[in-house]
Amino acid sequence: MAETSEIAQIIARAVAQVLDNRLPQLRDEVAQRVWEEAQPYLGNASGSANGCAGELLKSLALIQAGTTQKEILRALLDSTSHYCGRSALFVIKGGAATGWQGRAFDNSDDIKDFALDVSNGAAADALQTRAVASAKVAEMDARFISQFGAPVEDRIVLLPLRLKDKVAALVYADAGMDAGGKLDTASLELLVTATSAWLEVASLRKQTAKEGASEADAAPVPVQATPAFSDPFAAHAPIHAMAAAPSEQPARATAEAVAAPAGTAATGAAPATDAFAHMSVEDAEIHRKAQRFARLLIDEVKLYNQAKVAEGRKNKDLYDRLKEDIDKSRATYMKRYGNTVAASADYLNAEVVRSLAGDDVSVLGPNFKR
Repeated sequence: MAETSEIAQIIARAVAQVLDNRLPQLRDEVAQRVWEEAQPYLGNASGSANGCAGELLKSLALIQAGTTQKEILRALLDSTSHYCGRSALFVIKGGAATGWQGRAFDNSDDIKDFALDVSNGAAADALQTRAVASAKVAEMDARFISQFGAPVEDRIVLLPLRLKDKVAALVYADAGMDAGGKLDTASLELLVTATSAWLEVASLRKQTAKEGASEADAAPVPVQATPAFSDPFAAHAPIHAMAAAPSEQPARATAEAVAAPAGTAATGAAPATDAFAHMSVEDAEIHRKAQRFARLLIDEVKLYNQAKVAEGRKNKDLYDRLKEDIDKSRATYMKRYGNTVAASADYLNAEVVRSLAGDDVSVLGPNFKR
């Protein structure tokens, strides 16, 4: 037990060091990518445009300074004050939208747990199209306007915050209730996009640390196809939705039962579909860990190079575009599993084909060697 604990501590320190070294680069990459996407909105004017750009960079830095998901989301809402009069974030779960936090409302505390109607109007448009909905006040939930007051301008915006290809939240913004209020939709969209990207980075860092620590565990761990995404609103349980929670439990339990493995080497005989069923417990454990580690490495490459992946698949030169990242991942993989019983399986190359190439080896190009 003492030896296992020491190994876990060593792995945890190594993972933390890698993440800390990579974090500044990740921040720069995210900021640069978002900045490039924002250029069409910012235009070529100087003067006030440069001032706006400088403020946007400060806001991006504030968001990327967050070390937890809640800190990142709070930074997003704090940053919106430069570009709108009032803002609020609504969590989307099970097709319902509930308030999380608000900024600059006379009664901002009442935003929490407010049930926003997303069945029609601007909110429904934002959810269905997963795009920014800019509309008149009449298209906003009438109860919301009645309780919190109508903005001075007859315009509101709802911006979807997307995580893992789904809308996890809606950000509401208006010009406020005072004359001369502002509502800069393009800048708000930029902030929400940056927040989505940085939340995914934070989630991957958390999962990487967890995966690294699990390498010290003695029992085999079931393979996951991709790193689990950490929901920043997982702990958000709105008061008005608590009554519905018991009825949701059977469905959730059923889904978890379907997703759970039928068995592991530590608890009994492996299921018939287990690729490692014919191996000894020790060898099967090494193969599972090697496969998981390969998936984690390639998932990281895919997350940080989404544009290159899309272009490489289209032009069938994916390996040439990602050669440096793939080769670094291969070296890391071989250092850990190149001299083990899993070496002959070459899970790293298998993940390159499966995850990066979408099971189409031709898109990797002629320079990729299997």
